[in-house]
Amino acid sequence: MKIRKFLALVMALMLAASLAACGGGGAPAPAPATNDGEEAAETSDASSGGGSSGASLQVAIWDNNQLAGLKEIADEWSAQSGVPVVINVITWDSYWTLLSSGAQGGTMPDVFWMHSNTAQMYMENDLLLNLDNYIANDADIDMANYYPGIVELYNSNGTQYAIPKDHDTIALLYNQAIFDKYGVDTPTDDWSWDNVYEAAKAITEAGAADGVYGYAMNTSNNQDGWYNFIYDYGAQLITDDHKGTTIGSDEGKAGMEMVRKILTVAAPQPVVAETGTDSLFQSNLCAMITQGSWMINSFYTAEGHDDYKWALLPYGDANGNGECDPGERQSCYNGLGWAAAANTQYPDEAYSLISYFCNEAGQVKQAELGVTMAGMPGISDAFNNAFPGMDVSAFNRIEDEGTLYFRPYTRNTTVWEDKIQQDAFLAAWLNPADESVMAGACDAAQAIIDTAIAAE
Repeated sequence: MKIRKFLALVMALMLAASLAACGGGGAPAPAPATNDGEEAAETSDASSGGGSSGASLQVAIWDNNQLAGLKEIADEWSAQSGVPVVINVITWDSYWTLLSSGAQGGTMPDVFWMHSNTAQMYMENDLLLNLDNYIANDADIDMANYYPGIVELYNSNGTQYAIPKDHDTIALLYNQAIFDKYGVDTPTDDWSWDNVYEAAKAITEAGAADGVYGYAMNTSNNQDGWYNFIYDYGAQLITDDHKGTTIGSDEGKAGMEMVRKILTVAAPQPVVAETGTDSLFQSNLCAMITQGSWMINSFYTAEGHDDYKWALLPYGDANGNGECDPGERQSCYNGLGWAAAANTQYPDEAYSLISYFCNEAGQVKQAELGVTMAGMPGISDAFNNAFPGMDVSAFNRIEDEGTLYFRPYTRNTTVWEDKIQQDAFLAAWLNPADESVMAGACDAAQAIIDTAIAAE
């Protein structure tokens, strides 16, 4: 019964995701909030057979940028355990199709990533390995050492089903050459969103003949985009108890009004939907975007990356005093979890690999390799040095110079997440020049989220 219920939920999720990804009518195409999939790839341990126990582990992830570093760590574990590991990189949509098909047919990967959008459904339906006894007997793992929001996310009814893999934050990315070309002062860590608007306006006007925009925002990428405005201006998309929202408040409307204002001087959403913010930026057609730490490598390895600079995420000057007051600079953070299939043939080996990825040494190693920032606070400094010649410290500094809030989620996040995009905000995204539309959109989003939570 649980499996049938789960599959119905997953299929509904997959349908919503596939419909959204197709876009249409000029609408922006939603994308996952964090660690988006790149090109599919696969790597395997050089050994063709299993370890001394006959075990061999299949691992699934969706981000090709992380493959090399994770393979290096997995290879170290294999050298010690004698168990080969195959890491398969699968695009985002195909990843969840794979897991849902595996849930039905019993052929899930041994070890894989969990995400805030779907973790609750997998945990509630007994599809993930219960890690409690393993953790209790593992001297290298103490759940108190991880970011509490990520630990809580992967815990259901007191049982831990995944161990935090990482955490991510958001920063402002700008192209120094474009600012220089049009004579506009470059961003600093003291910038508010009003400063972003003024700079974007100046560049869009000066660059009109060249097809250059001052800013680009994919309104479907919520974690690295408009979510942060809501919190910067004093509201919460989902309250801390996951039982409500304040997006319809005056503070929520003020944050979303700033989004609308910036969109009036940014690349239009049909352009973004066709080209993508990252492509616009790397094609020198856009001066500023916000982006997550999981995407640094894509820009670091791009042609022209010497002109790419990172600054702290701007703040919302809600008080209008020109200063960043407490709570006005907030970055959404999320964290993936390493999980294992409940029916894996090799649960001990699967947990051992998870522990190796997630213990402090493994967390430091992934930061040093530039895979991602750690799932433990205070040990990600090495990440700052993983990209020689590019200062990425803004992603770590915001934890001291701003506030982190965990990516908003409820039991069935995608139900309201997709609906507010299409039914509440779409008109505002496509016609930001209409000053009358955003307040009503926030009221509509409030009603949608309240209704969805009540039905959970």
